Amino acid sequence: MRTLPTLTALLLLAFSAADGFCIEASSAIKVTPLLKTQTSWDGKAIEYPKGKAEITGMTVEIAVGGETGWHLHPVPSFGVVLEGELEVALKTGEKKIIKAGEAIAEVVNTPHIGRNIGRTPVKILVFYAGSSDTKITEKTPVQEAAAKPEVNK
Repeated sequence: MRTLPTLTALLLLAFSAADGFCIEASSAIKVTPLLKTQTSWDGKAIEYPKGKAEITGMTVEIAVGGETGWHLHPVPSFGVVLEGELEVALKTGEKKIIKAGEAIAEVVNTPHIGRNIGRTPVKILVFYAGSSDTKITEKTPVQEAAAKPEVNK
């Protein structure tokens, strides 16, 4: 298993690997883009908040059968599932399943809930592109519209 600094370095390389960027693949450098998008997974345009830019990176772990609770992010975020299987649901009932190795541009200003639907803990590496005067996560009231999924047995 790779260490967190190695994963962070790989993500930074991946961010710079797209057309026109300075890091190029060579015999000494392997570049694997994870995601390049202008929209979150629900199709809405990504917009950066005003104010002094601030990037926050963290790992999130969700136990088997665990969930995040209903929340929203008022800033753009990008995540990579390192281990496990995560379901993200919106109050509309729309769902997205993200498995180990997959990346996602999270929804912005949209209440959602994350659930571990697999047999092992979920580990996610997440980066938020916010501002120093903006929260990166806000709790929202419980949404009755989205039913809980059954955990894989």
